[in-house]
Amino acid sequence: MKAIQIEFTDKEITPWGGMSLLKQMLDRIDFETVLRNADLPAQRSNRGYPPEQLFINFLVGVWCGANCFEHLEVTRHDRAIGEIFEWRRMPGHRAFRRYFQKFDQGVNQRVFTLLYQWFFNNLHLDNYTLDFDSSVLTRYGTQQGAKRGYNPRKPGRPSHHPLMAFVAECRMVANCWLRPGDSYTTNNFLGFLEDTRQKLQGKKISLLRADSGFYSKEVFDYLEQEGLPYVVACRFYRPIKTKLASHRSWLKLDEGIEIAETTFQAEDWKAPRRLVMVRQQINKRPKATGKQLRLFEDEGIYRNYRYSCFVTNLDFSAKMVYDLYRNRADAENRIKEVKYDFGFESFNCNDFWATEAMLNVVMLAYNLMSLFRQAVMGTKVQHQMKTLRYKVFAIGGYMIKNGNSRILKLSMQMKRRDWFKGLWSSTELMSWPFLVPS
Repeated sequence: MKAIQIEFTDKEITPWGGMSLLKQMLDRIDFETVLRNADLPAQRSNRGYPPEQLFINFLVGVWCGANCFEHLEVTRHDRAIGEIFEWRRMPGHRAFRRYFQKFDQGVNQRVFTLLYQWFFNNLHLDNYTLDFDSSVLTRYGTQQGAKRGYNPRKPGRPSHHPLMAFVAECRMVANCWLRPGDSYTTNNFLGFLEDTRQKLQGKKISLLRADSGFYSKEVFDYLEQEGLPYVVACRFYRPIKTKLASHRSWLKLDEGIEIAETTFQAEDWKAPRRLVMVRQQINKRPKATGKQLRLFEDEGIYRNYRYSCFVTNLDFSAKMVYDLYRNRADAENRIKEVKYDFGFESFNCNDFWATEAMLNVVMLAYNLMSLFRQAVMGTKVQHQMKTLRYKVFAIGGYMIKNGNSRILKLSMQMKRRDWFKGLWSSTELMSWPFLVPS
């Protein structure tokens, strides 16, 4: 066995040469100019980093795998990344903490409304489906707004309870509000919906979907008053369970699954609303979603099924309503991805509004990566960020100068070089505004 010897090189080599593709895309959409015009909080010190650099540097750190402040050092000592993005010096993780402390409620509303509007105004997309969901972010310190509330993974631990909106057609985030951990799901929902519509100005909602946490008379009244089509999962209150148990006429959809529809009027409703009901046999569909009718456990037939129920103002067939709602499950995948691949759960400060600002920057990082997947890669497969890191971005490289030109030398196998050149050409030819594929 031959012994290994080590030597050193003075070349500034980066393991993230593929980030040059994202630099090309950001230049193509003129992102730095947008940030410069977004009225970001100014730095008071002459030695402070430009706000737009801190913003983009934070995005690059997240794309490279950082999921807490200390991990942002991954780019600080990477001089080749600095060369790619034309940064003379790189901030440490404390610089990001200090900068986000400058964000308050008013700044968040102003800056991120402008950024969301800019982004979605440049997407050729209308008649979109809007999905709403919430999540629980467990906290281990004394952060503002970290309260004890519903926390299925860590019962009793303080948490935040953010509210999120997703545009289903393009798999992007439309809005994000941070809330204290003891907030109920529908707390401030109508204000959040109005704010989301403002950020998606000029675009029409063709369908709004939400889970049972948003089942509320106030929500239904507002949606019907605004003429918004909706499908919302029902909360299994006793009257809903009684309605399901008493229904006798079911239509078979497939082996072990049946569907029906009826009308229902709660005590505080002014008029009845349409219900679409689904039941699935547990022995034939062991992974069936839904709930059992526990109030009627003495009746053997009810123990054989799991039930789902939806309230809607759509005129479509019951099966179409059910199929439309089932597609909402993709929103759960978006939440998992921003949590585990983009550090959504990990970036937080003691200050509540600074944490909300960081979470919205993470959401912007997600949207820009989704744009990259569709506009540059153009694949039908929705690759997760962890896949893109090792497949596209983790490429060794170093920068050289040739006269006035800068050349990034990439270390790639011969058979992969044409593929990378194709991606490079796609960034140069990328159309902005962007037509979202149907």
